[in-house]
Amino acid sequence: MGRTSVENTSVQNKESVRNCPFDYAQQLEFDPQLRQLLTEEPVSRIRMAYGEGEAWLVTRYEDVRTVTTDRRFSRSAVLGRDFPRMTPEPIVQAGAINLMDPPASSRLRSLVAKSFTPRRVEQMRGGTQRVVDRLLDEMAGEGAPADFVARVSSPLPLITICEALDIPEADRPWLRAHAMTMMNVGAAGKQDAVRAKAELRGYFQELTADRRRSPGEDLISTLATARDGAELLDDDELAVMAMVLLITGQDTTTYQLGNIAYTLLTRPELLHSLQAEPARLPRTLEELLRHIPFRKGVGIPRIALEDVELGGVLIKAGDVVHVSYLTANRDAAKFDRPDELDPDRPSIPHMTFGWGAHHCLGAPLATMELEVAFSTLLTRFPALRLDAAPEDIAWNTTSIWRYPLALPVTW
Repeated sequence: MGRTSVENTSVQNKESVRNCPFDYAQQLEFDPQLRQLLTEEPVSRIRMAYGEGEAWLVTRYEDVRTVTTDRRFSRSAVLGRDFPRMTPEPIVQAGAINLMDPPASSRLRSLVAKSFTPRRVEQMRGGTQRVVDRLLDEMAGEGAPADFVARVSSPLPLITICEALDIPEADRPWLRAHAMTMMNVGAAGKQDAVRAKAELRGYFQELTADRRRSPGEDLISTLATARDGAELLDDDELAVMAMVLLITGQDTTTYQLGNIAYTLLTRPELLHSLQAEPARLPRTLEELLRHIPFRKGVGIPRIALEDVELGGVLIKAGDVVHVSYLTANRDAAKFDRPDELDPDRPSIPHMTFGWGAHHCLGAPLATMELEVAFSTLLTRFPALRLDAAPEDIAWNTTSIWRYPLALPVTW
């Protein structure tokens, strides 16, 4: 919707409020409550497990695009608010780029984007390939059956981003554990999440200060020395950016590796088509990213800075507004047969990596990792198959993400 007048007499103020626990985790089936909201009440009032008050949930593709690009909706305005959310402690970090609005975020994005240019990501492909080859060598060496999660999807993104950031190997398990603690949805974990966030921030303040003094060839050093005219990242910006890169650079990709592997292994015809025509992989991965409900609910909301009419509903100044990228990816007004997995679907941008000023800057790196991992896997293990019934696969139920806890495979 565009900038429609809020005085339109058709605008309604919704009184009904739905409880949205966002806890659906049946394999990779789509959350029926989200589907219902998309089709019956695309702009709805919701109550969540944590945080004060209520929020709006926006589910249609075009409405999500409006909220994520219209400056009447602000990310930075959530600072200091106990906003409705999925986790007991807000995952957000003060000073992080994902809490800034344009034009303030534009300067940071310009500096960070220099680290994720096509040329830079292509330079990282060789290192990613070496890591994938080593992990698959180890998997083959141990013999079948093997757990794909433990062998590939869990270590690969962490190794890749840590090598890109030049983080010592001994520190990596500690960093991974802290990142996972922050994503847990259990109320009992609030103090652990607060402590994990503070300790991660302290770690990266020390690490980035060291890179500022003695820059190398790593991604943090690139960020520490990147200039936009005369501008550099200041010390706090650099520390928070490195922390955000560590968390986002391994978290989503880890879970999507497991989700995509599960989807391919439970759809043999799709797997065989990729083995027969490897050139179809990039486009197929884009469709898999669109189709798979990679998280259980929503992320960081925005605050309406003025009254806005959206989808026939009046959102008032000061209201909290969440968007669902999951439902946007399944909107029948945008995608024909949205619930079908169709690798030949006409190319329409999905929202799995976000949209607008907060589209994930690391998306090219994540996509490259997925391409390297699955192109190599399908070549090395042409007879790869699940070593368990799909219904026996155990799925995560304790964090905001959806993914298999283990994925036994044989070949």
